[in-house]
Amino acid sequence: MAVATVIPMTSAHAIEAEHLVKHFGDTVAVDDVSFVVPQGTVLGLLGPNGAGKTTTVRMMTTLTAPTAGTARVAGHDVLTDPRSVRRSMGLTGQAATVDELLTGRENLRLIGQLYGLDSRYIKRASDDLLERFSLADAGDRIAKTYSGGMRRRLDLAVSLIATPPVLFLDEPTTGLDPRSRVELWDVLRELVADGTTLLLTTQYLEEADQLADNIVVIDRGTVIAEGTPLELKDQSGAAALVVTVSQARDLEAAEALMRPHVREVHVDAGARQLTAPAEGLGHMTRVAAIFDESGIVLDDIGLKRPSLDDVFLHLTGHRAEERGAADPATAPETGDAGAGDTDHSRETVR
Repeated sequence: MAVATVIPMTSAHAIEAEHLVKHFGDTVAVDDVSFVVPQGTVLGLLGPNGAGKTTTVRMMTTLTAPTAGTARVAGHDVLTDPRSVRRSMGLTGQAATVDELLTGRENLRLIGQLYGLDSRYIKRASDDLLERFSLADAGDRIAKTYSGGMRRRLDLAVSLIATPPVLFLDEPTTGLDPRSRVELWDVLRELVADGTTLLLTTQYLEEADQLADNIVVIDRGTVIAEGTPLELKDQSGAAALVVTVSQARDLEAAEALMRPHVREVHVDAGARQLTAPAEGLGHMTRVAAIFDESGIVLDDIGLKRPSLDDVFLHLTGHRAEERGAADPATAPETGDAGAGDTDHSRETVR
């Protein structure tokens, strides 16, 4: 038996979406979505609930057939060579799909066997993954006894047993506490450093900011923006100069001191802050020198770039946490003849 059954990359781009379209009856869930993901990088697929992110992932992982367009994973077309696509990728959906009647270790070994991996490799990889996901002490307990966060971590570990070159993560940290989320980020960074390509959908904007090399923003099934996190932040406005005074009584004097040197000033009395449009690092340095000579004591002065939440608001008219309509891909499909359609979130066919 082979140690690994993954198929090597045959394209400079590990993931390619080409004019993907998906209809559910009269509903257009995805409308002409295209993008590429270079090998060894992370693409964040962002958008409000119901934007079409999960439907896009399902088409790219052979779980549903596109109405039009196509996609390639590791150089293999999802329509003409779905078997090779499945052997070249791992997938973790929004809900954990581990077998709750098996132990954590047995779940890992089962999937490894389905991939046809060598038994000695499966044992080593299972031990390593349990350790990496802080599940070593619970590895021999049945998954039914795991907490929701533990099941989620096991689900992610299982998707990595065959070391796929491409990994699709649909909201991977849903249900994880902040500490577990940060631990998972560290694991994902290690995978990327080793050459794995990631596509992740997420509603945690901090997650995309931390992990993604590039971001594609989808709204109502259409790509409305793409670029690096920094490029997208720049689209939503310039950086702001934020000054925090130590004493609230100094706010009025601080405002009077700043006004000749900035275009406008916004005062937040509760936070003891003054915010003004920034004109670069040199501008901040000049304002800081003015305060240094004034005798007004500051708690902080700095530049604040727009956040990804500001990007969402700028692009879609609402913040990321505001819920939209449900993505049709989260409901069982009927009448779709596409090969490979299923409600399972992990494909284990070799």
